[in-house]
Amino acid sequence: MARPKRQGARRSQLVLAAQRVIARHGLDGAKLSRIAGEAGLTSGAVLYYYPDVDELVLSAIRVSMERFYEERARMLEGLEDDPAVRLVRMVEAGLPVSGDDVEVRLFCQMGGAAGSNPLAATLLTSLFDRQVGLYQVVIEQGRARGIFSGSGSPLVAARNIVALEDAYGYRIVAGHPTIDGEAAVELVLDYARTVTAHPLPRAGSRAGAH
Repeated sequence: MARPKRQGARRSQLVLAAQRVIARHGLDGAKLSRIAGEAGLTSGAVLYYYPDVDELVLSAIRVSMERFYEERARMLEGLEDDPAVRLVRMVEAGLPVSGDDVEVRLFCQMGGAAGSNPLAATLLTSLFDRQVGLYQVVIEQGRARGIFSGSGSPLVAARNIVALEDAYGYRIVAGHPTIDGEAAVELVLDYARTVTAHPLPRAGSRAGAH
């Protein structure tokens, strides 16, 4: 039973290494030699666990996507049944704490490549739409229960929130001097307060977040 555990740990190590390489060099720069060097392994060792390097790169992207959709969906299941709290926690989870966030840097690289890379464009579109779906449900639930009011389409509001997350995430990793993780959360929540006509609680401490 120990061998499968070691194999799983090694594959996870390689996925993390591939994420860091993509974040620094982009999809076109995610070469076997770079991933091997980042992981501290030989190219042959990488190929032992991932004979197809493209599969490794795709796995790295999918793990990053999981953080922003699957993990947030699971988070919602464990939260109290209060749409206002759910909306705030969603925003907190969707933004990086600092500019060192590897997964957000990875998506920034993918965004730059999306115009000429159909795979990047498809994956980013899928992630955007799924995140929008999460927000749309929270906003619709809040309105149905009379907790949120406001006017306009919940779908439009959800799309704008995700777009703001993307934009401020980029500003954070780009090192904007006055927009850090905490400021970005409040900026997105300011818009969310407008479209929900709800004061929404202020964000909590994010010291343990990504």
